[in-house]
Amino acid sequence: MSETAIYGTYGRSPFAVESGEGVWLTASDGKRYLDFTSGIAVNALGHAHPALVGALKEQADKLWHTSNAFRIPGQERLAERLAAVTFADRVFFTNSGAEAVECAIKTARRYHYVNGAPERQRIITFAGAFHGRTLATVAAGGNPAHTEGFDPLPDGFDQVPFGDIAAVKAAIGPSTAAILAEPVQGEGGVRALPISTLRELRRLCDDNGLLLILDEVQTGIGRTGRLFAHEWAGVTPDIMAVAKGLGGGFPIGACLATEEAAKGMTQGTHGSTFGGNPLAMAVGNAVLDVVLADGFLENVRRAALYFKQRLAGVVDAHPDLVDELRGEGLLIGLHCVRPNKEIIAALRDAGLLAMGASDNVVRLLPPLIVTEADIDEAIARVEAGFAAYQAETAAAV
Repeated sequence: MSETAIYGTYGRSPFAVESGEGVWLTASDGKRYLDFTSGIAVNALGHAHPALVGALKEQADKLWHTSNAFRIPGQERLAERLAAVTFADRVFFTNSGAEAVECAIKTARRYHYVNGAPERQRIITFAGAFHGRTLATVAAGGNPAHTEGFDPLPDGFDQVPFGDIAAVKAAIGPSTAAILAEPVQGEGGVRALPISTLRELRRLCDDNGLLLILDEVQTGIGRTGRLFAHEWAGVTPDIMAVAKGLGGGFPIGACLATEEAAKGMTQGTHGSTFGGNPLAMAVGNAVLDVVLADGFLENVRRAALYFKQRLAGVVDAHPDLVDELRGEGLLIGLHCVRPNKEIIAALRDAGLLAMGASDNVVRLLPPLIVTEADIDEAIARVEAGFAAYQAETAAAV
């Protein structure tokens, strides 16, 4: 019998969280942790941000849920604001990133169907991708650790090596509908697609009548220092999935598309009971109020540069523990020489929370409101954690 009635699907840290404020989390035993996980890039504005708390409380006193059988003014406002600052003309709201990717997949297939090419159903994806945990999104990701035991998986995905343009070209055929990619693979080891690769993917889609789908669930809403990561490459997708930071901690996702790409998504083709509910929309609009304010993204870029400069010194000083610094903006990875789970545990013991990723990487995802003082404190805790780990492993020899 397990200790709780919860499914045993998570490897949880050995403490319970009691409260949070800004970049800090407090455990039930009173110990405070510097939270550089941000709920896996969700708490973009940290914990208990007053603008988000205020928006949620105000909406909670008015209306929680109606379903999409009625107009939801907050939903219309958030959709219009997202369209105004992106390539998109149309937005469909979901409750999570996986649902946003599912909607993107359906949008791409439906586009070709209404264009008279129903055979164009297949989507090219990249090895190492993570697009969610539904059957379709784990099939798109193709990670055996996520697909084992869940056969039969949905068909329709052709995976190629990460960033391999020649392989992408070879995979394109008469049944290809789209290319699906993350600008930076977070779960996949904090691996960024080169700007030249993103531009080439756009060109291949244009030349072959394909749709470019970008999964910006983790990279969006300022995480890389731009509102969306694809802006660094100067290209735009046809369809984009976002979530995580858009709700600042409240469950929300969205599928954004051009008018042309979304033309097949007509009444009755898709839906969601909770997607776009008034509570989520109030928080999402409050997040945009902060993130789109003058100077906010500049501050993110400034903090990211400072953090990377400090971390570069850590990598140089501890080649026996970490040997590479990766990532864009405040989506940062440390490639580990020792097992990343051991490094994460050492950092946690020193009061700094970090995440794991594939390829033996420790992922650092501070809230976008992080200050240089917070970063200095984080570096001090990294150094303390590394020192304790080195002492422990030396004693064990």
